[in-house]
Amino acid sequence: MKFTLQHKDPSSHARAGELHTDHGVIRTPIFMPVGTAATVKGIFHRDVRDEARAQIILANTYHLYLRPGMEILERAGGVHRFSTWEGPMLTDSGGFQVFSLAACRKLKEEGCHFRSHIDGSKHLFTPESVIDTERTIGADIMMAFDECPPGDAPREYAAKSLGLTERWLDRCFNQYHRTSPKYGHYQALFPIVQGCTYPDLRARAAENVKQYDADGYAIGGLAVGEPTEVMYEMIEVVNAILPEDRPRYLMGVGTPVNILEGIERGVDMFDCVMPTRNGRNGQLFTAEGVINIRNKKWEDDFSPVDPAGTAFVDRLYSKAYLHHLCVCGEMLAAEIASLHNIAFYLRLVGAAREHILAGDFRAWKEGMVEKLTRRL
Repeated sequence: MKFTLQHKDPSSHARAGELHTDHGVIRTPIFMPVGTAATVKGIFHRDVRDEARAQIILANTYHLYLRPGMEILERAGGVHRFSTWEGPMLTDSGGFQVFSLAACRKLKEEGCHFRSHIDGSKHLFTPESVIDTERTIGADIMMAFDECPPGDAPREYAAKSLGLTERWLDRCFNQYHRTSPKYGHYQALFPIVQGCTYPDLRARAAENVKQYDADGYAIGGLAVGEPTEVMYEMIEVVNAILPEDRPRYLMGVGTPVNILEGIERGVDMFDCVMPTRNGRNGQLFTAEGVINIRNKKWEDDFSPVDPAGTAFVDRLYSKAYLHHLCVCGEMLAAEIASLHNIAFYLRLVGAAREHILAGDFRAWKEGMVEKLTRRL
């Protein structure tokens, strides 16, 4: 895996680069659609690739571990062959799912004991078992196993949690170096910077992960309840320390504005369920603002879903038709809205890249932020 930093915006920390993987080249900054169960919900992989123009997608270790299970994935030849997604893929380690399962999990030094949300069965994730699981899944980029504390965690808890994450990280890399890819392509392991909303803990975590000389680095534990401005502050603290010549991945973030603000602060990679989750609820992101297609005002608007959109659904269907599908609860409504939103997110980061290369990112970004916050 190789990351090439191609250009830096002169008036901000925004960067344009290329990340080379065995399954293809990723041009950064990039948004990665979330395919939790090895599928971007409601969208054919063909359309994720050709219409949304996604270059990399995510899958989740926790969910794939439970269903279909590692035996099936290994027999299939890994997640790429199993799902038919031929491009690069990243797997989250399951750390965030552990965080969200607070009512049915127990953290110990050895790892995390938890009950399946599906059938209540008991399981144990350790740093070693998570690396083994991610090896079996076969994604190009694997995430280290960590604990994701809540955004308002007290300092004492945040510090204790970070210590556990750092000890787990050492075990993750030891297991990573003891094992090999199973399907003939390289797999990178990204450490995750935690530390909640405490600048000194974030700085300590960023300094610690540098010792592993990883192919890339992730910033986790943000957008979990802390104020937006605090999130931006933590990004600045961490990116001032992380190596410039490696990709930086902000996990689980966020709105279109969050992404532009992250790019301005030197983030290269993003993911979030928002485009598909909000799409299923009738919310459309556009370059002119946000549309709630369920509103009655769209009932007789026969203009295209998004005249500036690049996906076929943007041009083929009208707002009135999509409104009708939404209020009727038709499956097609969620499919159209999800594909539109994913394509918009990819178009947004693509435009950001063009303006970084042109050297006028900040001015363009300020104008976009003003438009993106409108309610249409």
